[in-house]
Amino acid sequence: MSDLFSPLPLGAHTLKNRIVMAPLTRCRATRDAVPTALMADYYGQRAGAGLILSEATCISPQGLGYPMTPGIWNGEQVAGWERVTRTVHDRGGRIFCQLWHVGRISHPDLQPGGALPVAPSALKPTGEVHTYTGPKPYVTPRALDTSELPDIVHQYRVAALNAIAAGFDGVEVHGANGYLLDEFLRDGSNHRNDRYGGSVENRARLLLEVVEAVCQAVGPGRVGVRLSPIQPFNDMQDSDPETTFSRVVEWLNAFGLAYLHVTRLGMDNPGAAGPMFDLHGLRQLWKGVYMTNHAYTRDTALATVAEGKADLVAFGALYIANPDLDRRLAQNTPLNTPDPATFYIGGEKGYTDYPSLA
Repeated sequence: MSDLFSPLPLGAHTLKNRIVMAPLTRCRATRDAVPTALMADYYGQRAGAGLILSEATCISPQGLGYPMTPGIWNGEQVAGWERVTRTVHDRGGRIFCQLWHVGRISHPDLQPGGALPVAPSALKPTGEVHTYTGPKPYVTPRALDTSELPDIVHQYRVAALNAIAAGFDGVEVHGANGYLLDEFLRDGSNHRNDRYGGSVENRARLLLEVVEAVCQAVGPGRVGVRLSPIQPFNDMQDSDPETTFSRVVEWLNAFGLAYLHVTRLGMDNPGAAGPMFDLHGLRQLWKGVYMTNHAYTRDTALATVAEGKADLVAFGALYIANPDLDRRLAQNTPLNTPDPATFYIGGEKGYTDYPSLA
């Protein structure tokens, strides 16, 4: 049996344990999307994880959707991330960069020149977006023209190359949580009638083109993909998620990726994003390293790895509050409690000031 605390080969690397720090947006970058020295401290504190997944990192100015989130499209951002990765490596850790384009989950206030956000279809999501002047209702996005999609793919390729130049050990293509690639995948947000809409094969085309380009750029052993088949976050739905995501997983098998990351987000709100199904079926379809995420405790994580239901378990909020979560789980010691009020406020409070066991 595998153990949560045992090493795991991952691409060209060997992880020291199977505990992953999940990607966690924290809004501590500069307004120019440059990672800060404070971010280097934050990630360095958590280098005991077998693998750190960076917060979602925008591939272009068009990909921005939240204030004070980092990017990876220019040299200043690469230099900022290099400070982060060097700190993590100096402390014995491994870190992948999660590549992000928010799609319609943005606002003209956050877009270059006040442009409309882009999406597969001109469908306005419900809810509000956080801007620099406060929350505002989402707007109806502009549907991307087919001729624009090769440039989107190119942006992911350049971002992946920039991430490796910044010292990241690999990249994770963010195909989840209602952002651009997920918007193309699900028929609730994709009403296109061209080769990127309609059938599952067409709706998956952009994700697969992005994954192919990124793998060609940095090597498949440095690439993971994240999916969220049952989550309704950002007004997401699919009429047949089991078929959609089963087909996607089968196609992703062909790339020889470092891992597949499937979040269980949505299991607490069954049916909100479409018919519920057992995600273990995706685990059985996947032929490589499988990562799971959302609402795991020490006991459930131990059982999940021991029973072969996943090779890696990613923890989110618990890593916010416990910089030495790997040690606490190994020693079965009490955990700090996360403070949601400080998740996105900026500064050290609720970021680098949680106590470690030491």
